Amino acid sequence: MRPGTAASRARPGGGARKASRAAGEERPLTSVAAGDRFRGEDPEHTPRLWHVTLSVSGARAPLPEVRRALEQLAHDHPFLLTSRYADDHAEIRYWEEARDLHDAAAVALRLWGEHRQTAGLPPWEIVGLEVIDRATYHQRIAAGYGPAPATPVGVHPF
Repeated sequence: MRPGTAASRARPGGGARKASRAAGEERPLTSVAAGDRFRGEDPEHTPRLWHVTLSVSGARAPLPEVRRALEQLAHDHPFLLTSRYADDHAEIRYWEEARDLHDAAAVALRLWGEHRQTAGLPPWEIVGLEVIDRATYHQRIAAGYGPAPATPVGVHPF
């Protein structure tokens, strides 16, 4: 788990993958530090790296406030790679370590809402989410496609 994150995160439902889980029972989600392993689980259930691109949009907000909020989010959560912003939308890219795509996406979908107040983020909604595994990310980069960082690490205007 990363310092400064919630102790646990839960995903409603639970899915049909585990027959031993009761219908509607929640499975706690946690972010894990690099190198941490889940005890007693098969290797295919150990954490993997996922490249996340989260897009948000909403009513116009003053650019200095948007920049300050994204910088605060990056300060609070140093795992963020880069943020790009305009007065009515932003894009955040980062690496998440999770067991599977479902867990990585669930964490990503909560990021904006959970930190809206603490970072002073605008009341925008999530309008896009892409989660790809590390191998796919590197294949795209090698082929000249995909979400190659358009700007250096940090918070930048579009």
